[in-house]
Amino acid sequence: MTLFVQERDRWQAVLARDAAAGEDFVYAVTTTGIYCRPDCPARRPRRRHVRFFAAAAAAEAAGFRPCRRCRPELAERAPARLVAVACRRLKAAEEGLPLAVLAARLAVSPRRLRRLFLDTLGTTPKRYRMAFRRARLRHLLEGGEGVTAAMYGAGFGGPATFYAQSDAALGMPPSAYRRGGEGQRIRYALRRTGLGWLLLAATDRGVCALEFGDDPKALEEGLRRRFARAGRIEKDPVLDGWLARVTAFLEDPAAPLDLPLDIRGTAFQERVWRALRTIPPGETVDYGELAKRIGAPRAARAVGAACGANPTALVIPCHRVRRRDGGLGGWRWGAERKRRLLEAEARVREKEKGEG
Repeated sequence: MTLFVQERDRWQAVLARDAAAGEDFVYAVTTTGIYCRPDCPARRPRRRHVRFFAAAAAAEAAGFRPCRRCRPELAERAPARLVAVACRRLKAAEEGLPLAVLAARLAVSPRRLRRLFLDTLGTTPKRYRMAFRRARLRHLLEGGEGVTAAMYGAGFGGPATFYAQSDAALGMPPSAYRRGGEGQRIRYALRRTGLGWLLLAATDRGVCALEFGDDPKALEEGLRRRFARAGRIEKDPVLDGWLARVTAFLEDPAAPLDLPLDIRGTAFQERVWRALRTIPPGETVDYGELAKRIGAPRAARAVGAACGANPTALVIPCHRVRRRDGGLGGWRWGAERKRRLLEAEARVREKEKGEG
């Protein structure tokens, strides 16, 4: 990820009219008193007349006024852009980037930046950085990096912080995760249902996957890729009982489906998943309403992404979320399956109302 910090890199970005560089700086021209975005279509000034600033507010504080062609002050103050720039800088920071420092670089108050994160992404800058580090850690370990190299490559400052968070991030020791779950036990079962094949997989802690598919072999292969070296047990009486409960739910959506879970997500994803479990059968909400329920009213798009990342169909009922216009919307395991589930749940709901 490129951050335009050095002046020589910034000047090259100005010459190339690099739009991406506009997320990192503005430039001002001393002879005109105007500052611009790097991709401004205006004629390029001489290098000796150019000064660089990290933010529009800094350029204005130095006495420069915004260009009327590229309007750098409007683009920079857009909330979505501020959050996007902040996210890039959090990802690029090799060590922790305190909120006060990040806010100062973006020329906004820490309080406003934190509020923008909560409204846009449903999480704080600190938690966003933590989630990114965890995702980066998984990526590096899966790519074959050693535990120590992955620890520093993901931005963990040292072993103490790393090992305190690694179990929550991976669900197992880092060395075992790197070896594809070697030494772990994954139990799974497959069953044909009216909605196609269903795979239920669990660790010793609880259900880690519940997925629909058209091909049982493809479902097994997906599980194998996820836990490449884990010991897999196909027959297990406890899992058979759980699978029977799932099957009963499909036949009667009013039946309880409260299974222990062993899943990992970001802090925001887990908030969304908890909220999803409070939506009763026969009811639906749109993404905006769900965002309001978790206290992040502007994070509807992020809520949609969290629903899409749900690894356990039915137990976490992400199928109960529709588009704002009332449309069905997509579903990770197929829109047709989603439609049939919602219709079955609606029938049960109407039946309960009639009996009441």
